[in-house]
Amino acid sequence: MSLFERFWPDARVRARKGKRGDDVAEQKAMQLIDEGNVCEEEGRIADARQRYEAAIRLAPHLARAHLNLGNIRMLIGDLEGAKDAYTDALALNPDYAAAHYNLGNAYARSGRGETAVAAYHKALALKPDFADAAVALGCALEDLGQFDAAVAAYRRALEMNRDYAEAHSNLANVLKDLGQFEDAKASYRRALEIKPDFAAACGNLGNVQWTLGKLDDAVSSYRRVLRINPDDDSAHSNLGVVLQAYSGLLFCLGHRDEIGPEALFAEHCRFGEQFETPLRPSWPEHGNTRDPTRCLQIGFVSADLRSHPVGYFVEPLLASLAIHSTLSLHAYYNHAVEDAATKRLRGYFSQWHAIAHLSDAALAQKIADDGIDILIDLSGHTSANRLLCFARKPAPVQASWIGYPGTTGLRAMDYYLADRYFLPPGAFDRQFTEKLVYLPANAPFLPDETAPPANALPALSNGFVTFGSFNRISKLSRSAIALWSRLLRALPDARMLLGGMPREGEYDSLIGWFVQEGIARERLRFHSRYSMADYLALHHQVDMCLDTFPFTGCTTTNHALWMGVPTLTLAGRTVPGRQGAALLGHAGLGAFVATDAADFQGKGLHWADDLAALADIRAGLRTRIEQSPIRRPEVIAAAVERAFRIMWQRWCAGQAPESIDVSISREPPVAA
Repeated sequence: MSLFERFWPDARVRARKGKRGDDVAEQKAMQLIDEGNVCEEEGRIADARQRYEAAIRLAPHLARAHLNLGNIRMLIGDLEGAKDAYTDALALNPDYAAAHYNLGNAYARSGRGETAVAAYHKALALKPDFADAAVALGCALEDLGQFDAAVAAYRRALEMNRDYAEAHSNLANVLKDLGQFEDAKASYRRALEIKPDFAAACGNLGNVQWTLGKLDDAVSSYRRVLRINPDDDSAHSNLGVVLQAYSGLLFCLGHRDEIGPEALFAEHCRFGEQFETPLRPSWPEHGNTRDPTRCLQIGFVSADLRSHPVGYFVEPLLASLAIHSTLSLHAYYNHAVEDAATKRLRGYFSQWHAIAHLSDAALAQKIADDGIDILIDLSGHTSANRLLCFARKPAPVQASWIGYPGTTGLRAMDYYLADRYFLPPGAFDRQFTEKLVYLPANAPFLPDETAPPANALPALSNGFVTFGSFNRISKLSRSAIALWSRLLRALPDARMLLGGMPREGEYDSLIGWFVQEGIARERLRFHSRYSMADYLALHHQVDMCLDTFPFTGCTTTNHALWMGVPTLTLAGRTVPGRQGAALLGHAGLGAFVATDAADFQGKGLHWADDLAALADIRAGLRTRIEQSPIRRPEVIAAAVERAFRIMWQRWCAGQAPESIDVSISREPPVAA
């Protein structure tokens, strides 16, 4: 967030026409002062200085000539020379309020705040209605950290001039620093009532609204700044950061079990209305050649084409898609880091573009200039997304895939790629602004080379069942711990292993939640993050994983299945709650997908009581995975290529997006 801008009144008060003296030299000096004023107004600083110096030579007793010469020295950065000139003016006229004020400005710019404050006080004592001096006094007091005194100074200025917009804005800045955010908002709004094109006050109002979590209001304020000044870098930057904050909020809402599917979808749509609505009138008329059979230019936008789960999932697909002569792949990489995975992924693209430095508008223009036919978002509402680029509709067809379990909320996004286990047809259409595309599997799974073989079921030798969780700690909700604890209470000898924990080893909150549910600390084992090989080997100690909710596991569930460990999941009503059910469905393990809390406990007890069956599943789980679509990236990639072609054919024919089913290999592909 940018710093709050503060208004300093004009750093000088200039002496203009005054009463003519009787002396010829004095009259000539007064004429030179007037000419110098005109030169200043025209920006001819050197000429103004020449005339003021000439006036002083003719009439050295004229305080106003010294004052104006001091102003010129201030303008060119000669603060010491300015102080000397103002001091000379005050030696000639100690009651010269303007000279005290200007001398205060020179001291303030020199970093001598206390001396500046004294000069402003003197100016106000001589001229009690000197509003600019009161505002400058407030600024100097702010710099000294005397916020209450600064508030008093700004309020004094407003008593002199209640329509002083800059004083209202400066007062708001201090109220913000004092934590009086509602009062600060009121003062910014008053400044804008007086001066509607006051961009700084509008931007600062947006900053306060942001601080208060009023993201919609902040967006409106930043957009107003850009209407006033389309080139305001701070407003562009802050608008982008609010986008990320808003996306972060949506991502967090997906982790809240009290947020139902309707409310979660409504919040995503609200994002689209706020950010996309102002952009829709300027959506371009796409000039892409409407040839349904030609080679398609496919763009992928992501900050995660690196050592990241998205890069991990997409790599085997890119390897297959890259060999399709009907597609030309373009990467738009939105991250500064290029690691070994990035270097590897670059090889699958015909064009690679580093775009982290580009604004959303500039990126949209580049995509359009590159002639992209279908643009794929691999981020959704995760960090470093470029959804404001997609909101500008730079490509004729746009789709979201892999990076985020849920809708973008944008009308500009035409499709969302999924599979039938993840989003059963007809059950989740209302939670998307996009049309759903059904693949054989949403994404493939590429086992890590360091994965050890699956071992025998540890409960057979331990004499007790060990449940496990390897999900990130932010997914471990209070409700999930309560549900797991119901199962642990029903199995008093069972243990719980929690891996992937922070290295700091502070688990007091988690332990406290378990203890409150009647689970003793001794039944819990915590393991911090390990290397991949050690993390996978840790599954040798686990009989069955317990899934988080309402945001279920994905990568961790894949790894557990590969290590022979099924995950007991609670299928949710929101999209983030479907990831575990999808993976278990592909593995043929629907018996581990619970419909509610009672079913979760019942299924957990069933498998804990049938260790022989659980051992058989463990022994054959890799074979199940190998036979499923998630281990056949070439099949998924072929379906993706067919889906791209259908999307493109519909656009060429002027048809609106519709749900597409390419989940089964068949020719020709059909729309659902």
